[in-house]
Amino acid sequence: MRKLFNIAGPCNSQDHYIIDATRRLGGETAKLIEEKQYFVIHAARQSGKTTLLLELTDKIKAEGKYHALYCSLEGMQEIKEPKEGLPAIVKKIKLELKTQKLPNGFAADADYGDFANILKGTLTDYCESLEKPLVIFFDEADCLSNGTLISFLRQLRDGYVSRSRIPFVQTIALVGMRNIRDYKARVRPESATLGSASPFNIVSESMTLRNFKYEEVTELYSQHTELTGQVFEKDTEEFIFEQTQGQPWLVNAVARECVEKICNLNYSIAINKEMALTAIHNLIQQRGTHFDSLMERLKEERVKSIIEPMLLGKDDSEINKTSDDFLYTKDLGLIRQEEKTRRVIPANQIYAETMARALNLNTQESLMKYEKYEIPNYIKGGKIDVKILLSDFQAFWRENSEIWERVYEYKEAAPHLILMAFLQRVINGGGLIQREFALGNQRVDLCIVYKDGKYPIELKIDRGEGYIKKGYSQLLEYMDKCGVSEGSMIIFDKNPGKSWDDRIFIREELQNGKRVMLFGC
Repeated sequence: MRKLFNIAGPCNSQDHYIIDATRRLGGETAKLIEEKQYFVIHAARQSGKTTLLLELTDKIKAEGKYHALYCSLEGMQEIKEPKEGLPAIVKKIKLELKTQKLPNGFAADADYGDFANILKGTLTDYCESLEKPLVIFFDEADCLSNGTLISFLRQLRDGYVSRSRIPFVQTIALVGMRNIRDYKARVRPESATLGSASPFNIVSESMTLRNFKYEEVTELYSQHTELTGQVFEKDTEEFIFEQTQGQPWLVNAVARECVEKICNLNYSIAINKEMALTAIHNLIQQRGTHFDSLMERLKEERVKSIIEPMLLGKDDSEINKTSDDFLYTKDLGLIRQEEKTRRVIPANQIYAETMARALNLNTQESLMKYEKYEIPNYIKGGKIDVKILLSDFQAFWRENSEIWERVYEYKEAAPHLILMAFLQRVINGGGLIQREFALGNQRVDLCIVYKDGKYPIELKIDRGEGYIKKGYSQLLEYMDKCGVSEGSMIIFDKNPGKSWDDRIFIREELQNGKRVMLFGC
């Protein structure tokens, strides 16, 4: 039977290539269960949480010491009132107990009208009837609406603190995208409080599910090679890891696109780096639910407050890295901190590309109406004439910037996003734009990759002569990184007192023996 690189729902070893999810969990669940602890597991969307929980549930059942229940609360998302939400949760638990063949008797005499006590009461009665302790994994717990969430957590806490006197669940894990601090934020809107019934002091640990390591990516792909004989070339695996940073859905999706769509299940064809790049372009252009749901978050003010400074390369002192907004954006899987430098950057290159496209999508579509900007007159002999490309942008910026800057939600980053939209046609023509966004850089670096050529571009907002002078050293550093002797700097002048004739210029200079082109906008 053919196995798949799974991109929909939980993985299982019969149908899918799979890496044991429990090894990616930052904590020891067996110890926590033994100690009767309640805890949180959080990770970004489609990173393997449900697969992990099903593995843990099966493992606990097989060991025979406890009963274990997996219960997803995703279907309760739209239920705002606790008088409806809590009975619905109890009914879902009852259904899952039956489906997973656990002992009967749960909620046999439930009073569904007593919504303030029904969860605690039914779990207490059920645990009293069991010959073994019960462990419950509540998946998608963070999707509960505020009123339902408050009552849900309060009843769990009531049961927890009463365990010395009456039976209750041995261990409960709340699982979702958000860490425990975001539960706190959500149950205290406008100074509301849970008072003495706050559930948060019963959570002993908060664990996260990390991405694949490089070795785990190669292990996953080797399963396919062993089964089919189809090889992923070493530099291809390295490229995919570099682009995905081991995000599980992306790792599987790129491989699946290569195997099924590009190679059309012809296992005699080795997967190379060019195929992987094509697969990434295809996935981004398809804008599937994985990307759409993630990019929808960019509209949230708390996410915007973190992403926009990163897009601009602002000083990282402008963001409080202990704030709920920063930690929330990180939990969503949109950003990460580099291990050595601690710089804040996009979670991976694919998300960086997707964020840029999502934020300038309307501009990209509008550009299609401007025929003169579609003609690839900047490509000559398989190389890009950057002077033609960016002088075209200068003319475009002069004509359209005031109109389009007004429509951007990310107004301060609008110049950068509009340039990226303009350069999108390079990607459409078979090139690649490597984007380097990071807090603390005080700049944004782009590198156009076309065939064998690399064309670094640095974006700066004109904040005075010293700022531009610093830009020279930053660009030269980036040129060294790209391994080239020519580079460009675009300087956006936001001084309303300057005429367009003074803003628009092209200047070529030699800096440390390297050719630098300056483009004023």
